[in-house]
Amino acid sequence: MDEQEWLVSKLKELIENSKDYKQKALLNAVIDMIKEQEKRKEQMQGQLDGTLWSPGNWNQ
Repeated sequence: MDEQEWLVSKLKELIENSKDYKQKALLNAVIDMIKEQEKRKEQMQGQLDGTLWSPGNWNQ
């Protein structure tokens, strides 16, 4: 289990144990933000890999 999965599981536990609607909404928003950041990280890694392996983008 990586850090993101661990953090999301802990946040979900907090949501289940919370009785405050605002707190639940905030924690759900944090989970959404974490997932979006992970998606963007993967996209940037893919873009970097594509740039590094494209001979047309290499400067001599």
